[in-house]
Formats: sequence, C-alpha cells, structure tokens
Amino acid sequence: MTQPLQIHLYADGAVIEEMVAARDEGLVKGFTTNPTLMRKAGITDYAAFAHQALAAIPDLPISFEVFADEFPQMERQANLIATWGRNVFVKIPITNAQGESSLPLISRLVAAGVKLNVTAILTPEQVAGVAEVLRPDLPAIVSVFAGRIADTGRDPVPIITASLTLLSALPEAKLLWASTRELLNIFQAQAAGCPIITVTPDILNKLKMEGMPLPALSLATVQMFLRDATAAGFSL
Repeated sequence: MTQPLQIHLYADGAVIEEMVAARDEGLVKGFTTNPTLMRKAGITDYAAFAHQALAAIPDLPISFEVFADEFPQMERQANLIATWGRNVFVKIPITNAQGESSLPLISRLVAAGVKLNVTAILTPEQVAGVAEVLRPDLPAIVSVFAGRIADTGRDPVPIITASLTLLSALPEAKLLWASTRELLNIFQAQAAGCPIITVTPDILNKLKMEGMPLPALSLATVQMFLRDATAAGFSL
C-alpha cells in the first residue's frame, strides 16, 4: 500500500484458515460472517464453527448472525450468541423475512446490553430507526449494504454520508460499509468518513495492486492472455 489506511478493514468470510491468515497479516481489525457465507464454506455445525473462530481469534471483534425468523427465537439465539465471547457482536437483520421490523427486538437486546451488528440496511430511514433505539454507551455496528445499493444503479456514498450524520450522536455506534464489490470501495468509504468496511479475501489480496502503474497492468493483462492461449493449445 502507498499509505496506511485510516478505515478499519473487517474480513468477511467463514473459513477459519483465511480468517487467521488475515489476522496474522495485520491488515484487518475485525471479522464478519453470515449464514450464506457459512453455508458456502460447508459449515453444518454453527456453534462449533463459532467457538473455533473465537478460540483462534479471541481479541478482535467478530459478528455472528442469528438465523431464526420468528422474533422470540431470534431473541433467544441473540442472547445465547452474546455469551460466547467479549469480542462478539450479534448480527440482527433490520427486518425478518416477512418484512416485519426488527426494531422492537433490537431495542430489547440493547436494553439487555447485547452488542449488536444491525445488518441488511439499505436506506437512511432504516438507519434512523436503529439510531433511535441504540444506547450511546453501548458498542454497536450499523451495516449499510453499499454494494447492494450500487447494484441498483444508485450511488451509495450519499446514503453513507447521511447515515454517518444520523449516527453522530452515538459515539459507540460505528457505521460499516457492507457488500464490498471492488478495491475502489475501500477508498470511497474512507473518503466518505465511514469507519469500517467489510472485505472478502479476494479484495484483501488486491490491496497489493493499489497504485500499480496502469501501463504495467496493461502489459500484465496481455501476458495473461498469451499464457492462457498457449496453455489451451489454441491454433488457427
């Protein structure tokens, strides 16, 4: 990297070996997971994976998501997950799968002192609702899915900046740029003032390309085409 990053990188994934490698490289300040990533990683025992991850990484924030859809079960899971470690943040989606607001549940968990990562947020109105029920003295993460906003053709940066304003009275609540799509997003998030961004292992690997001269990248691309054509045995 040409200069140190001010924004905190959180590694997004569910492969213990990749999580440990990211920690050992010293680039990341925390970790996020979700049921989709866990399923892709072949995990079948949720609690066993979580305890293994926490044993390997006991000193950095890790977010584990509830997977129930009924609010009483979500609350039971959240309270259980919160007991697994002091570095645990419990991920609660902003609604359940029926579109019903999770804010009453979030309010109860906050009152109980559970550190939350409120996830799947895409609008400033959702951020405003979360801000109303968070405590200024309790650490929390508010995950705005900037990449999914961009997938709709909208610029996520104005929503990120509006969200920062909405959370400004909550010193322990940190906005997180989620669903990162490319290396550029790290610098967009940092320029917007977002304190945290989640990055997948492939984006972490691309950090070594920061500032690479474009003519050199052009040459490397042409060389890649030649290598692959040769390896394929193409002929005309």
